[in-house]
Amino acid sequence: MKDSMDSTAVGRALDSEVFANRKLIRPALNRNDHPRQEAPERRQRGERPSSINGGKKTPPPEQTHAENFYYQKQMQTKTPMVLVLHDGEQIHGVIEWYDKYCLKVNRSGATNLLIYKPSIKYMYKESEVGSNGQGSGARGQR
Repeated sequence: MKDSMDSTAVGRALDSEVFANRKLIRPALNRNDHPRQEAPERRQRGERPSSINGGKKTPPPEQTHAENFYYQKQMQTKTPMVLVLHDGEQIHGVIEWYDKYCLKVNRSGATNLLIYKPSIKYMYKESEVGSNGQGSGARGQR
């Protein structure tokens, strides 16, 4: 019985030595001796892969923040602006602040106004006034 215990202990010692010296062998992925699977069809140059939504482009983002950037720039530089309302009235002043629905316009020599954004037809910088009394820049008319 003593001999059997010694042999198992020696066997375990040999197994642990062999296990500790074992090297990790990784197969080469680009070897040609393996059977090759069918390659997916290659698309021609200029073709776009179909996406999940049926090949349609993704819609643009809901909010680009371009309007906010414009208001911030005009507020920081205190640019004199002209706001033309839907009824044709022109309001001259500097934008003091804005939110989602309104603009506060400071006017020199007159009361300050809080203007509802949907009532504004277009606006332009006062320095862009052309010879006909309107701004020369592009105006977003609705």
